[in-house]
Amino acid sequence: MSSKPEQKDTHQANGAVLPAVPMDCLVSPDRGQLVEPSNFLGPDGVGVEVVVLESRANAKGVREEDALLENGSQSNESDDTSTDRGPEPASPLKETSFSIGLQVLFPFLLAGFGTVAAGMVLDIVQHWDVFKYVTEVFILVPALLGLKGNLEMTLASRLSTAANIGQMDTPKELWKMITGNMALIQVQATVVGFLASIAAVIFGWIPDGHFSLDHAVLLCASSVATAFIASLVLGMIMIGVIIGSRKMGINPDNVATPIAASLGDLITLALLSGISWGLYKELESKAYVNPLVCAFFIALLPIWIIIAKKNAATREVLYSGWEPVIIAMAISSVGGLILDRTVSDPNFAGMAVFTPVINGVGGNLVAVQASRISTYLHMSGMPGESPETAPRKCPSPCSTFFSSDVNSRSARVLFLLVVPGHLVFLYTISSMQGGHTTLTPIFIVFYMTAALLQVLILLYIADWMVHWMWGRDLDPDNFSIPYLTALGDLIGTGLLALSFHVLWLIGDRDSDVGD
Repeated sequence: MSSKPEQKDTHQANGAVLPAVPMDCLVSPDRGQLVEPSNFLGPDGVGVEVVVLESRANAKGVREEDALLENGSQSNESDDTSTDRGPEPASPLKETSFSIGLQVLFPFLLAGFGTVAAGMVLDIVQHWDVFKYVTEVFILVPALLGLKGNLEMTLASRLSTAANIGQMDTPKELWKMITGNMALIQVQATVVGFLASIAAVIFGWIPDGHFSLDHAVLLCASSVATAFIASLVLGMIMIGVIIGSRKMGINPDNVATPIAASLGDLITLALLSGISWGLYKELESKAYVNPLVCAFFIALLPIWIIIAKKNAATREVLYSGWEPVIIAMAISSVGGLILDRTVSDPNFAGMAVFTPVINGVGGNLVAVQASRISTYLHMSGMPGESPETAPRKCPSPCSTFFSSDVNSRSARVLFLLVVPGHLVFLYTISSMQGGHTTLTPIFIVFYMTAALLQVLILLYIADWMVHWMWGRDLDPDNFSIPYLTALGDLIGTGLLALSFHVLWLIGDRDSDVGD
């Protein structure tokens, strides 16, 4: 039989027509040179002609392909190595410093004015009877403000990431994401609100050694009701903001977290003040109201748990997302203890109105940065995969603030917003005659120093913490923001109290304290 059928049994490798022979026959034992065509023999011992087309299948190309085969990084069917490259960051992350600043500026100012309004509210309600006679409410203020900031900004970060990676594109996915996340934050708000009231009772009892059961139940009812109602309202607002920003072509990471924080502070503080005042009025005549309110919201927990468990996106957070919000609540409560001990001291007059502002601004900025880094990492893979974008080691300050990558660029933009933003907020407070104080140049210098140092520390910690959590298979959207905002509350309150104390020591505050 003629050898022509065998000659037709050929295949193409990188453009060269070769006989159907094993791949290892094409290369010499030292894998360095191609075997001469005369060495290929047909079944009857007659040499078979090898036709080589004009292509890139030269000796160099085969050696390169062979090396790739040995490394297991590419199959022999294709020489296109582009399929092995990591995914490029999606378009929302390809932003200039100007575009980042432009998108962040409006929600940042809105968030700042929200914290100013919260500070003005606290400056007024600190003189109410419930704040005078149940002083543990002051301990609840940073704890609940921090809790709402944590829950709402974590919700905003989760939904922003989901929107950026295409998990909310269809109505079915959108509805599933909304119901699961709303139920989840109701569970977290109720439980952590209850724990915050216990922490307030303990922190109030330790220094004085005085315990009142009526006051403890009042704190519990006020805290749980405030957390629940604020979660419901703010969660709906956040969902609307994220859906609207996506339709307008704006990166939700730049917009959602500041709006969540600003509205969270104002709404939560107003609710806490109003609810605690109303329950305090009913304390003597209708003592059963406080435990009834507390029992009602706790009784709703099983409903929210069942809804959250049905959603795969929130089931994991329902089981594993408690540690950060509870620890963050404890950290914020320490800041509340500082506020409780300083707000009634004449040497710290005016501190009540500035505390929500400095804490809110710092928390807003670091939440934006943490959300952006988390989204950037999610576009490179899943938590624990350790892509090149997620170093495990502690970064240097130079790499955090002065490198050329997009996250360093956003850190510089956010840091540069601190001084002009606070100047606007201080002027607003002064115009509204809040804080019982006059803004002297030395006060502004000390206040700005505290604010800049707070944000500098928070942005650096965010760069390290988000990457560290990513490397430990933890989703930064759920774990990093609670810690960062709680640290912002503690650092901001501590630095502000220190600034007021130094100003009192040098005599700057003596002539500035109002009536």
